[in-house]
Amino acid sequence: MRLGVDGRELKRHTRTGIGRYLTEVLRAASHAGWTCVVYGDADTAFEWALPGVSFRVLPGAWTQWWDQVSLPRALAADGVSVFLSPYYKGPLLAPCPVVLTIHDLFFIGYAGRRRPLYDATMTRVARLYARRAAAIVADSEHSKRAIVARLGIAPAKVTVIPVALGAEFRPEPLTEAVKLRYGIASSYILYVGNFMPHKNLPRLLSAYAALPGTLRAGHALVLAGGDRAGRPTLEALAARLGVADRVMFPGLVHDRDLPALYAGAAVFVLPSLEEGFGLPALEAMACGAPVVASNRGALPEVVGDAALIVDPNAAAEIAHAMARVLSDGPLARDLGSRGRARAPLFAPERTAERVVALLRDVTEGRR
Repeated sequence: MRLGVDGRELKRHTRTGIGRYLTEVLRAASHAGWTCVVYGDADTAFEWALPGVSFRVLPGAWTQWWDQVSLPRALAADGVSVFLSPYYKGPLLAPCPVVLTIHDLFFIGYAGRRRPLYDATMTRVARLYARRAAAIVADSEHSKRAIVARLGIAPAKVTVIPVALGAEFRPEPLTEAVKLRYGIASSYILYVGNFMPHKNLPRLLSAYAALPGTLRAGHALVLAGGDRAGRPTLEALAARLGVADRVMFPGLVHDRDLPALYAGAAVFVLPSLEEGFGLPALEAMACGAPVVASNRGALPEVVGDAALIVDPNAAAEIAHAMARVLSDGPLARDLGSRGRARAPLFAPERTAERVVALLRDVTEGRR
């Protein structure tokens, strides 16, 4: 078996859910004895030493050229048996079967953006890619339903395989060194992710501002993520709400520090308006943090009964849930325990290894 993977999501000093997904699939493929080639461009930084996994930079400053010319040529030259794309797209004229991973359909009809011509065009393009693919992986039943309905794909072609939870996500002590590194001086409420509109962070800020003063005084709000473009708007809102001195933006958290940052949180909150999966909520649960999550998208599938579920459109409801966790020690401990108990459902043998099994089935003509 020789697996080709589009690795352009793997960039230095950048952490994304898609990047985490690729890392766990490559670990599983390497463990299964596969030979893997990760294809990247000039911006890709492949930093993992995995047996049987090599990295190759392909030419092509223009994305379409990389996708449809450079990549198919490399797949043929390298004798790749099956190609995995972590996106909705892949080479249309590949010399081997192509498996797509469609995490969500945010690239079509993103909430708050009116782009009818663009959305119609992207829908047609996505349908073409999906129909040419040998198989499609979706992170959740929620995403699968959207893919089937929007792209007109037969349900049997889409396999739901959750994103794998990295083995490093487990309860870790929050050391003074980690706290100092990110400027954390008190107990804190945590969010981890980008600052795009669907993450609903303005309502999280409003909910934080609505907490009783004693809770705000005892717990800072930490918005962790490297989204510099989205930060000024949130900083301005925090100032208008009068909580700027209690809201922290530590930037991108290094992978080695993330488990401890999750574990040390008084509560982790993911109030998204839409999620194809919601990996940070799962990571926080695995590290023992009590979690408050929205009732939208795939989040209820991911958190199950191990989190408090809220309406993300209601800042008052988000605030009430946070206040409950911060004020009720037994509830916080129970949620943390439930999260740790649920985390093994997303172990590699249930997730990334299933992706590898699907790729093998495709290669052997069983899909």
